[in-house]
Amino acid sequence: MMNKVLKYIYVLTVVFPLAFLLGLSLAQHWQFPEILPQKWTLQHWENGLFQQGDILKSLLLSLGLSLTLASLVSILAFFISKYIAYSKYRQIYMRLTLVPYILSPVVLAVIFQYYFTVANLSGNFIGVLIAQLFFALPFGIVIFNNFWNDKLKSIEQLSLALGASSRQSLMKVILPLSKPVIVLCFFQSFLVSWFEYGLTQFIGLGKVKTLTVMVFNFINEANLFYAALACVLLVLPPIVLLYMNKKVLILAR
Repeated sequence: MMNKVLKYIYVLTVVFPLAFLLGLSLAQHWQFPEILPQKWTLQHWENGLFQQGDILKSLLLSLGLSLTLASLVSILAFFISKYIAYSKYRQIYMRLTLVPYILSPVVLAVIFQYYFTVANLSGNFIGVLIAQLFFALPFGIVIFNNFWNDKLKSIEQLSLALGASSRQSLMKVILPLSKPVIVLCFFQSFLVSWFEYGLTQFIGLGKVKTLTVMVFNFINEANLFYAALACVLLVLPPIVLLYMNKKVLILAR
């Protein structure tokens, strides 16, 4: 009985915020003490996604940025972490990967701002992508840290001893075994980019308007209905990705 009650409480705490934001995005008038909006409308969705299109552009920009970053981090972290894992300086390298997390993303943005300005990378997509890569790549390396172990090294050496080439060993042996870790790294890197605000706002100079930046802009403008709409779109892709991540991990087992 208690487990069922806790289950309902958990579902309520997850569903209620989403339902509230969805209701707010569909409301035209919602004043205290009314429990439900006095009038419903699709105008906010039509304006934000189709007529003005600002929110739709931000959604597509955020998806492009997050998917690109997650792909780069997953690929680079896979190979870099392998080199680090089998290096005699592994402990030193792993400590260095934690350096970006000593400072906040905003402080890192302040440090890098001069170099990004000189390289003409401030205020554009590529600059924000590189800035986020500095922050997300070490995180990806940490995720792969425990994957490369003596057992995996022995399996790789065995495949090579049995006549497989380095490429065949990578494609047929290592990658299938690393699928859960790659999916985890991709998912976590996507979330890092998707919800990143300070670094994106500072390096992007307000010109790279991701969905997270738009949410804060709407809140600063006291435009609660459009802020709610942006928040609904902000939480949907991670939910879908979480579901896909679960399915992939189950299939990998």
